[in-house]
Amino acid sequence: MSMRRQEPRPNHGGGAEYPQRLRLFRSDLLERLTVISPRAFVATWSMILVLVTWAGWGTVAPLTWVGLVMTGLLIWSLFEYCMHRFLFHLELQSELGRWLGYVMHGNHHSDPNDPYRSLMPPIVSVTWSGAIWVGLASAFGPAGTVIFLGFAIGYVAYDSIHYACHQLPARGPLMRALRRHHLRHHFGRRDGNYAITTIFWDRLFGSHISAKAAATAPETPVHS
Repeated sequence: MSMRRQEPRPNHGGGAEYPQRLRLFRSDLLERLTVISPRAFVATWSMILVLVTWAGWGTVAPLTWVGLVMTGLLIWSLFEYCMHRFLFHLELQSELGRWLGYVMHGNHHSDPNDPYRSLMPPIVSVTWSGAIWVGLASAFGPAGTVIFLGFAIGYVAYDSIHYACHQLPARGPLMRALRRHHLRHHFGRRDGNYAITTIFWDRLFGSHISAKAAATAPETPVHS
């Protein structure tokens, strides 16, 4: 799926930390809700992970606890791929739909270097996570909280790696491979490479962009 770009709105006060930021809303309050600093991300999710660990601690046997956390990690990895491919790159035809797509994810493709938009803002991440936690706990009781812990750890790894791919030098072979995989998603000449943390999903579902394909495939109207 290709995401059609919209012309970015001119910035009127993007902040000293990134003055050229694309403005998404006229309201300064709404605009502030679309960004998060790395420090705020660490503080927010450290507290959430401690809270969820405390809530799930001792509710099941130790080996079961480990297994449920691993299950949550696996669920996250597939959720991450599907979310990025089918939600973030959903192509809607209406003007409202195109605007929503741009606000949700298209602005990141228009300016992938904004350090405060390389992480999901809490208005989205915490709200969605709370709903998923409630859903898992309702479906599976205390075990659902432990599954959600694995899911939340997977999310934190996803956003941390995504931030590092855009904002930090790649150190070590694993991080270099993850960064190369993601940057082909942004700058390759075809659609694909939707996974961030578990890149085998792209190979399994046929959306992997090889080095040759990234360089030689016909250029799509917009990198998705």
